[in-house]
Amino acid sequence: MNILLWHVHGSWTTSFVHGGHRYLIPTTPDRGPYGLGRARTYPWPDSAVEVTPEDLPGTDVDLVILQRPEEIDRAQEWLRRRPGRDVPAIYVEHNTPKGDVPNTRHPMADRDDLLIAHVTGFNQIFWDTGATRTTVVDHGIVAPTVSYTGELDRLAVVINEPVRRGRVTGTDLLPRFAEIAPLDVFGMGVAGLADHLGLPADRLTSHDDVPQHRMHAELGRRRAYLHLCRWTSLGLSLIEAMAIGMPVVALATTEAVMAVPPEAGVLATRIDTLLDAARRFIDEPATARQAGAAARTAARDRYGLDRFLADWDRLLEEEVCGSR
Repeated sequence: MNILLWHVHGSWTTSFVHGGHRYLIPTTPDRGPYGLGRARTYPWPDSAVEVTPEDLPGTDVDLVILQRPEEIDRAQEWLRRRPGRDVPAIYVEHNTPKGDVPNTRHPMADRDDLLIAHVTGFNQIFWDTGATRTTVVDHGIVAPTVSYTGELDRLAVVINEPVRRGRVTGTDLLPRFAEIAPLDVFGMGVAGLADHLGLPADRLTSHDDVPQHRMHAELGRRRAYLHLCRWTSLGLSLIEAMAIGMPVVALATTEAVMAVPPEAGVLATRIDTLLDAARRFIDEPATARQAGAAARTAARDRYGLDRFLADWDRLLEEEVCGSR
C-alpha cells in the first residue's frame, strides 16, 4: 500500500515505517510541523519517501494515517480527496485525554468515516469517542542493538520538554532522586533543566536531542531508568529502556502498570517507595541486573516489532479492503 502520514512522533513512526509498505512523508521547504520529512535522528528504511504537497494530487494513496485533528483538512487540500470519504483513513491517537477527564470528548468523536486506533488500552477507555469505531494497537519498537551494563552509579530519564510540561512529566520530582544519585536527562528541550530545578550541574546533566542509537548506548550504562510521568501515554523510551535491560522505577500511572511487570522494577504511587527502589538499585548492582533482565524479556515479548507490524497489517487490510 501507499500510506500517507505526517512525521509527528519520531519513535512511533520509526516502528511504523519498518512495515512492508510505501510510506509517503510530507515535506515542505521550512521542514515545519506539517512538512518535517524523513527523520534525521532515527534510522528509517528507504520505503519511507518524502513527498511534496504539490506532488500529492497525482499520487496514488491507498490510506491516510491521521494524528492531529487539523490533518483532515490539510490532507483534503493537498490530496484533493477527503480522508474517510474518498480515501480510507485511520486516526492514531497517541495521547491521554486532556481537560475534563474522564469526560473529555475526542475531536474525532461521533464520526462514521474513520477509525480511531489508540496506542494503549488505557487511552481507549479514558477518551470519550462517542459512536466512532475504535481499536487498540499496542506499541512496538525496533529492538535496541545495545545491552545493559549499568556500570555508572547514575539514574537515566527520557523526557521531552520537561520545563514546559512540568508536573505532567513529573519534572518536579527529579530533585528528590538527584539526592540519591546524579541524573542524566535525555530528550528534546532539556537544556537548562538543572538551572530550572535549582540543581547543581553535578546532580543533573542534560543531553539534548541525542540521536537514538547514541542515546540507547548511554542509557544502558546507567544503573536504572526513571519514569515519573503523572499523565502521559506510554512513552516508547520506557519500552526501549526495558528492552536494553534496564530496571525501572516508575509511577504506577496510566499504561505503565501494564507495561512493567513487578519483577522488572518497582511501580508505586508513593514517592518514598520509589526513592527506596532507586537507592536499592544504586547500592545493589546485582539486584538491578536481575530486574533489568526481566524488563528486557517483558519488553521484547510484548512490544516486539513483528507483532506490532502484523497487527497493523491486519488493520490496514481490513480498512482498505472494507472501504473498497
